[in-house]
Amino acid sequence: MAIKPLADRILIEPVTDKEEKIGSIFIPDTAKEKPFEGKVIEVGAGKMTEEGKLIPLQVKKGQRVLYGKYSGTEIKESGKDYLIVRESDVLAIIE
Repeated sequence: MAIKPLADRILIEPVTDKEEKIGSIFIPDTAKEKPFEGKVIEVGAGKMTEEGKLIPLQVKKGQRVLYGKYSGTEIKESGKDYLIVRESDVLAIIE
């Protein structure tokens, strides 16, 4: 991966839903809500305290997580959509 998050940031690949169909009506991408679930692709080193101590992140590479609806910054790399969020924007780890 060419993108390495810094500090307490996490690179997430959002889980994309399959094409949604209600009855015989297809729901277009523009009408769908953003996903709240994704796979952690890369993590930063951790958060640095004022005393200079490094606090490692609880979230690890490869885990599935839930994050806030309007969290992070959307980016596109090699034709794929990714999201960079702070660890505090992650709501839960899915086991």
